[in-house]
Amino acid sequence: MPTLGVNIDHVATVRQARKTIEPDPVWAAVLAELGGADGITVHLREDRRHIQDRDLEVLKKTVQVPINLELAAVPEMTKIATGMKPFKVTLVPEKREEVTTEGGLDVAGNLERIQECVKELQNAGIIVSLFIDPDDKQIEASKKVGVESIELHTGCYADASTPVQQGEELGILIQASLLAEKNDLELHVGHGLTYRNVQRVAAIPQVQELNIGHSIISRAVMVGFERAVREMKALINP
Repeated sequence: MPTLGVNIDHVATVRQARKTIEPDPVWAAVLAELGGADGITVHLREDRRHIQDRDLEVLKKTVQVPINLELAAVPEMTKIATGMKPFKVTLVPEKREEVTTEGGLDVAGNLERIQECVKELQNAGIIVSLFIDPDDKQIEASKKVGVESIELHTGCYADASTPVQQGEELGILIQASLLAEKNDLELHVGHGLTYRNVQRVAAIPQVQELNIGHSIISRAVMVGFERAVREMKALINP
């Protein structure tokens, strides 16, 4: 049965809108854990637009579930990760002008740079995953750099405007999942997944972890964080 990683970035987004101390994303992480989250995901961006370095330090001392730290594959962020030593690092693409991550990491086009980053993280005892599009060449390149897992970008599936388009995008995810399995890569998925569209993705046999943030936080505003996490868990593990 797949596990659920809850991304708490946008709790910090609300805090940073006023540059104040609340809401504290660490509180959200604790409530997510109480609601059944199997992991906590945070993205430490280079511009520090939401999660701050202090958040990572307090999270590491507070939560009992694994921390998945999303980072750009650059020396500054790699140094932070090797110092903090989270359970897992997921390398993601990052652009200052984007509102949220817009696509997968181009592993095939940056093989040497990403491989160097992966080795440095692994030498520090950190599990490494790559956030990539469901594309054959990216999956095969991910295998070449030696990571333990990949996370497929589910944005195209989530953004599909008709049932036919959604079915086509689901088919792409299924084919990518089979290729990941063939290459002995643990499979995670995330981006744009909601209470309405998550079940078909969670039902893909190869999927071992889903990382979901915005939809859970949006529901938490209305029903509370712990309940919002429980409701998502019930959908992915019916």
